[in-house]
Amino acid sequence: MGSHCESSVKIPPIKFTKLFINGNFVDSISGKTFDTIDPRTGEVITKVSLGDREDVDLAVKAARHAFDYGPWPRMSGSERGRMMMKLADLIEENVEEIAALDAVNGGKLFTLCKAIDIPGAARTLRYYAGAADKIHGTVLKMSKGLQGYTLREPIGVVGSIIPWNFPTTMFFMKAAPALAAGCTLVVKPAEQTPLSALYYAHLAKLAGIPDGVLNVVNGFGETAGAAISAHMDIDKVTFTGSTELGGKSPLLIFDDADIDQAADIAFRGMFYNKGEICVASSRVYVQEGIYEKLVKKLVEKAKATVVGDPFDPQVNQGPQTDKKQFEKILSYIEHGKREGATLLTGGKHVGQKGYYIEPTIFTDVNEDMIITKEEIFGPVMSLMKFKTMEEAIKRANNTTYGLASGIITKNLNVANTVSRSIRAGVVWINCYTAFDVDCPYGGYKMSGFGRDFGLDALNQYLQIKSVVTPIHDSPWH
Repeated sequence: MGSHCESSVKIPPIKFTKLFINGNFVDSISGKTFDTIDPRTGEVITKVSLGDREDVDLAVKAARHAFDYGPWPRMSGSERGRMMMKLADLIEENVEEIAALDAVNGGKLFTLCKAIDIPGAARTLRYYAGAADKIHGTVLKMSKGLQGYTLREPIGVVGSIIPWNFPTTMFFMKAAPALAAGCTLVVKPAEQTPLSALYYAHLAKLAGIPDGVLNVVNGFGETAGAAISAHMDIDKVTFTGSTELGGKSPLLIFDDADIDQAADIAFRGMFYNKGEICVASSRVYVQEGIYEKLVKKLVEKAKATVVGDPFDPQVNQGPQTDKKQFEKILSYIEHGKREGATLLTGGKHVGQKGYYIEPTIFTDVNEDMIITKEEIFGPVMSLMKFKTMEEAIKRANNTTYGLASGIITKNLNVANTVSRSIRAGVVWINCYTAFDVDCPYGGYKMSGFGRDFGLDALNQYLQIKSVVTPIHDSPWH
């Protein structure tokens, strides 16, 4: 397991650190700030304004006014779409700088931010921009002498609370459909990763999005986040984050799987983004015929992983996002050892400073262990063996979560039966983390409510209103 720590990328000066309310960058009312930390070193990148209840009130007031009286919900869908397209273009023009912000703020690999996260945000905006002028109600076939139709109306002011693992992806997963619908927003980025959200607020203004439509309030969950959740002038709250609504996703690998492909899918499914991904394939069930071979391959991959500075293109895994998360992951690894699981590889802190952890694999794990039940949100995989498909399904469903799942098999019947039997919002067959803006994404059970992505997400920001009138003397019914 190598480690690298050199980087040729220059981190850009941080331009935006205040709150963005009603089209302007402003200090918080209290004047307080908080440190945003570089997880590579644990040192301060910069200070950002600390938003609290009073700042949320101001942002909501601006969003409410922009919704009730401003042009945004009143302009045509195609006009809204045009501004969203302009915002997408501006994001692409600034991809280097924004990618550097997410990398330095979240410990994410710079090359992947540049290739996937930031261009993905532009793609998400364009998808929903294209839908903004295609929001239709339906004509109802009512009994008796009545005519009815439905209208889909923007829900109003949206409070959006986003997590730190994919700051850019999550920002637009929520903001793009809300904007297309004609809603206005108050966004609270995670306190660990506020920098790119503030940059997007700046670009939204440049794109011509009217003042008050998109507001960003940095702050902590227990203050600013709580104020958004409880605010009576917010019509909808969308929230992603916390292990209370998390995932502990199973990946089922059957005997007929191609070993190399299976090892590749399982490894990336778990260790992508240093395991800080809610759909991580953290419970890997392998049929007994290929178990030993697959375990060997996975250990080889873990040992070959280069952990280090996320700006170094040779590096495969950057630091965990913050100290709290770093310590939590290490404590889960200790739990695993104490409970009798076998630590095959990894499990240690890498380097003298920063929040780096080796890719970690446990075997001899069972469903009663804490490391199998609780979401760790870090680079820790649990490997388990199964005999039959029925056993695998039962064990895969033995969880309070139900976000994602994966199946690796060449047998179509197995793929069909298992995909219909697993209680999860996404089932990936012979792939994993195969996200797309047109594919709805969300969970069953304790993995949350509602869906992001796809046109289903657009409907979550729209109310359905039924309008009914009597029809007299109609020649037909």
